[in-house]
Amino acid sequence: MSSPHAAPRPGATPVRRAVPPGLLFALPFLVLFAVFMVWPLVQGLWMSLTDASLSAHDPSFVGFDNFTEAFQDAEMWRALGHTVLFTLISTVPLVLVALVMALLVHTGLPGQWVWRLAFFAPYLLPVGVVSLLWMWLYQPDLGLYNHLLDVVGLGQVAWLSDESVAMWAMALTTLWWTVGFNFLLYLAALQAVPDHLYEAAALDGAGAWRRLWSITLPQLSRITMVITVLQILASLKVFDQIYLLTKGGPNGSTRPVVEYVYDVGFTGYRLGYASAISYVFFALVLIASAAQYAALRRREK
Repeated sequence: MSSPHAAPRPGATPVRRAVPPGLLFALPFLVLFAVFMVWPLVQGLWMSLTDASLSAHDPSFVGFDNFTEAFQDAEMWRALGHTVLFTLISTVPLVLVALVMALLVHTGLPGQWVWRLAFFAPYLLPVGVVSLLWMWLYQPDLGLYNHLLDVVGLGQVAWLSDESVAMWAMALTTLWWTVGFNFLLYLAALQAVPDHLYEAAALDGAGAWRRLWSITLPQLSRITMVITVLQILASLKVFDQIYLLTKGGPNGSTRPVVEYVYDVGFTGYRLGYASAISYVFFALVLIASAAQYAALRRREK
């Protein structure tokens, strides 16, 4: 009897190894990923090195001239500053409000299904509906918010036309619209906290606040870091609601960098320069993501 590990006989046809089943299952995803992610990234990088334009059919290679212009573009840095400001004033409430909402529902409020639906339903609305709804709420004369301010004796606010208020109005709209997703993540994490921790704390005489600070919040530290990272990345890419509500106004005070890329590429027809700005922004987002990942790893250690 020949050994199963014996060398093949001379002249025998080598047996081909079967394709790993995992690769076959992943192949459709890999093809779509290459077509819709890898190829656009490569094409966009090449475009950033040319003077491609919607009005020109034969772009010429310009090297790093677009990147040099981008770093010297005051409007790009101003738009980037607006993006960072929006990220700062939206991320904190989107994390804290979601946590409070999840804690309220998890403690057993009457009619929990109503609260869950009310907290999560706005996240399911398309951005066009959200923008139209909040445009009416922000109306100077007929809007609900200015009516409430009149009732309590305060002056009206130009929510969308005052440079000092418009960005805060965008953050408030985004909070109402997207906080439901973070709320759902927190609620799932709360349901995964072991009950025996609370039972042991109750036997030791710990009150509700002590259980919150000593058990609940430490158990939620990892999901809090995940939500914070996801929220920062989402806020950095803000575009839709700002474009529909203010179109970057008044006087460009709410224009984020993504809208600036849109304006340069599709209003100014400079696709090559818009691509260069996109890759500058992409590099900054990568740096921010790497810093957050390093902080998360250091916290875990």
